[in-house]
Amino acid sequence: MAYAYDDQNVFAKILRGEIPNDTVMETEHSLAFRDIQPQAPVHVLVIPKGPYVSFDHFAQEASEAEIVDYVRTVGEVCRMEGVEEQGFRLISNAGRDGVQEVPHLHVHVLAGRPLGRMLARAE
Repeated sequence: MAYAYDDQNVFAKILRGEIPNDTVMETEHSLAFRDIQPQAPVHVLVIPKGPYVSFDHFAQEASEAEIVDYVRTVGEVCRMEGVEEQGFRLISNAGRDGVQEVPHLHVHVLAGRPLGRMLARAE
């Protein structure tokens, strides 16, 4: 599958400094920042700095350095936010059926309250 990256998406603009953000952590290959419409007491988005549309795109085309940096950044955000003991949820939506709103890979780190079941069973 070919991935068409839109460099005008909101996260690309954040990475270029065109839109401000509440940075939690920044590394060579990743940026973590607070969601502007939090769905839980802790709601941090973690994005790679490279032009990746979705997790599968990132897994297929990112360098090992980018992948290691991104995964470790997610882990460090969880540690920094103190969510390991009570638990947390990671969500990464992809494509139309996954209800992806911004076509740039991002993981939501959600925590700070019971989050309920992820999906209801289909009948």
